[in-house]
Amino acid sequence: MNMRKLSSAALRKRRRKLTHGLPPIEQLLRGSLIETYKRCGRPNCHCVDGPGHGPKRYLSVSQQGRPRRDYVPNAAQPQVMQFIANFRQLREVLDEICAINTELLRRREDLG
Repeated sequence: MNMRKLSSAALRKRRRKLTHGLPPIEQLLRGSLIETYKRCGRPNCHCVDGPGHGPKRYLSVSQQGRPRRDYVPNAAQPQVMQFIANFRQLREVLDEICAINTELLRRREDLG
């Protein structure tokens, strides 16, 4: 969206609209869902010739530069996926709101 072409009133209206579409703050997860298959090592197991046991899912989050993985039970997968999507949506909305506020500031407009 080219913000320089919009009026200040249109920018404020867009900003208000963005805040009304935010996901619930308590339903957020930062990270990625990783799906893995593992081989058990038993020579007669079906996993020797197949992809392995699984899928097993993990939430991967970088904390202080180091990745951390937490197991996600199969029953929780849909909710975890939704919470991750909510976080990404929130991040996109915050980026756009910041861009609108920056444009208003550039115009020497009231940010309120």
